[in-house]
Amino acid sequence: MNDNKIILKAEDLDGYLTAEDMSDLKRLDDMFKDTMKSFEPVDEAKIVEGYDKLGKEMQAICAKHPNIKVFSFVTEEGAHAECSRVISKLRDINTDHQEFMYYSQRAYEMLFRMAYTDRHSDKKSHMFVKTPVTYPVQNYAVHKIPDIDDKIENTVMCVMLRGALLPSMIMSKEIQEYSSHDYITPFALFKISRNDKKGESDMEYIMDLNKSFFDLKQLDGKDLIFADPMNATGGSLVTVVKYLQEQGVNPKSIAFFNTISTLKGSIRVTRALPNCTCYTLWVDPVMNEKAYIMPGLGDAGDRLNGCDTQDSPRNIIQLIADYGHNISGLYRRQLYEIEKIVLG
Repeated sequence: MNDNKIILKAEDLDGYLTAEDMSDLKRLDDMFKDTMKSFEPVDEAKIVEGYDKLGKEMQAICAKHPNIKVFSFVTEEGAHAECSRVISKLRDINTDHQEFMYYSQRAYEMLFRMAYTDRHSDKKSHMFVKTPVTYPVQNYAVHKIPDIDDKIENTVMCVMLRGALLPSMIMSKEIQEYSSHDYITPFALFKISRNDKKGESDMEYIMDLNKSFFDLKQLDGKDLIFADPMNATGGSLVTVVKYLQEQGVNPKSIAFFNTISTLKGSIRVTRALPNCTCYTLWVDPVMNEKAYIMPGLGDAGDRLNGCDTQDSPRNIIQLIADYGHNISGLYRRQLYEIEKIVLG
């Protein structure tokens, strides 16, 4: 620790991997390099064949890791087309900022459904709704939803700023919508970044406590939810959780929700944090030497929030303001909770 910053190094993460893990990941890396030979010039048939082999191999590896839940590996086949469509739009270089936000919303609604409502018990809750129809009398409607209060009403939303801010708000909104008691998650905000001058093999993960906002007492014994669009190395999550544990926080459980994760990142996280479950919409096979996911989708934080200028990065309040009226109105209860923790 220096200047009130917490630093975790890449070699600390690899210490959690077993010899079998390393062998599996090496095999995937070799398979992806073989597939990349068909990228230039483009040979679509061979690329399709390569990804089909990679998908089957990753599914076989994930079967050995029960705390890694990949959407297309654990859900019914009928839902897979929606997943593929959403991921393809998020990956597409031609998807603009507004579309990227829209498909990110869809992605996290799907992840919430996979984690909380697809495997629920027969217990039901009722939504009692007053409609705008008033003639001949005021009309009401009743809708059944799964009763998952016991799964969601002990949760705290942990935000790894800045790319994870909007996905975290989406997840909190989903929890509110399914709660019988209109439960609004508390928020904890962690300023965590990677040292971009480092490569995958010597990466550093830096948490700035001066720009983080959280209440340790509010986190102890809770079900902690992290929603980060991308999980490349797993280092950011491990840095945050290990710090909290050193401060005496004992989470009841940890759930990590990603739009895209590398298999290595998911394995590292579940090895380092045994009470953590990783939920990912899509798993990618490898990273490059700069620790960018391949084939990936670029910088999710920039595509969700726009780019900061190097000499004047936005703080949390400025970032929320840039979301604009529509987003702020939709997530106003979540923003109120964020304001409470930031402004004290």
